[in-house]
Amino acid sequence: MRTPATDRGRLLLLCLFAGAVTVFTATVPLLRDWFDLRVYHGTIDAWIHHGGRVYDYRVPGTPYGFTYPPFAAVAMLPMALVGLRTAIAAALLLDLAALAAVVRILAGPILRRHGWYGVALTACALALFEPLRDTFSFGQVNLVLLALVLTDCLLLATGRERLAGIGIGLAAAAAALIAPDASHFYWTRALWDTSRVGRLDYVSNQSLQGVLARLGVESRAVWALLAVLVLAVWVRRARRAAAAGDWPAAFALTGLTACLVSPVTWVHHLVWLLPSFALLLRAGHPRVAGALYGVLCTSVVWLWCDDASGVDGFLGSNTYTWITLGLLLWLPTGQEPSGRRTISRSAKAVMAAPSVAAPATASAAGQPGGRRAGAETSVAAGPAAAAAGGTWGPGLGRERSASSEPTGSTRPAAANPQSSNARASS
Repeated sequence: MRTPATDRGRLLLLCLFAGAVTVFTATVPLLRDWFDLRVYHGTIDAWIHHGGRVYDYRVPGTPYGFTYPPFAAVAMLPMALVGLRTAIAAALLLDLAALAAVVRILAGPILRRHGWYGVALTACALALFEPLRDTFSFGQVNLVLLALVLTDCLLLATGRERLAGIGIGLAAAAAALIAPDASHFYWTRALWDTSRVGRLDYVSNQSLQGVLARLGVESRAVWALLAVLVLAVWVRRARRAAAAGDWPAAFALTGLTACLVSPVTWVHHLVWLLPSFALLLRAGHPRVAGALYGVLCTSVVWLWCDDASGVDGFLGSNTYTWITLGLLLWLPTGQEPSGRRTISRSAKAVMAAPSVAAPATASAAGQPGGRRAGAETSVAAGPAAAAAGGTWGPGLGRERSASSEPTGSTRPAAANPQSSNARASS
């Protein structure tokens, strides 16, 4: 479909799209009533105001409680100062800020080229993405974790190593010094108790373990073998991407692998697939990206919520897992950014063209200051080359020589997960 030539036409198309998104989100999606945020708020309230222990709290009427490491509870301590409604509003704003950061890193240059129209269409498209809908309506922390880790990778890729590591540290931190008892309980007991997060065969679990559980396969050895095979593919492909200087591809492959090998990957964890769709667009595969993205907007796996038996159940209930696995195997990687290819061709043309200044240049190269002048020229050209070679976001795609190498919470069972009042996987 061609983009309308006038702002009026673009505005009309945008209004139609926004209307369709509104109708869709009001009828099809699964609304979770901020269940996970209620777990977080209730846990902090019981811990701080009632002398309870972090992992003893359960949401009234359910067996579900806090399942994150103790540091997550420490990071959520500000919830003790506000009520649930205020906590929900703050969580929504935090998720929106994290989403804006992720989109800016993944597709900032593209959105700037298309202006307000591109930003508005992207916002509508993101509103349809089921993992994002679940993240917002559960009050989950997936987007915040993705933004923290992605920002760290951006800092590393742009030569700001001194600032890198904070995001990953926060995302994976422990709290042994602050909460030793809770830390001991978590790392020795709670972490290994998968019953705390719900049934492995629940349709929202779109990991390899979830596929096996729905097949009735309980062998840990089978799961471990599949996990090792997936990790082997990841090592091979991620190393090639890193060797080619394609850190976005290496990052995307890592996110895909984590979703596959984790024992529990609820649908909202699949926000880690967003970098893969950005890569597909970068590689010139908008139709493939649109088709796969569209499937992840449909909530199709819930058609097999009650019965995942048979061939249709095997294929349909694991649809998101198949998409994740397919992206891991065939995601385009190691592609040279178009800006860098242009510079390379231009440089070759300049070098091949005859020039009357060539003798003078050769003479100057033999002067004592020739090496110094060459170094200064390289340094001066560096920022321009980096900007032209950008892949995602500002400053990415630094020039390299040819030989250089460069995180389940809670899940209540739902008899009717398509209902707006139902509480489903977290």
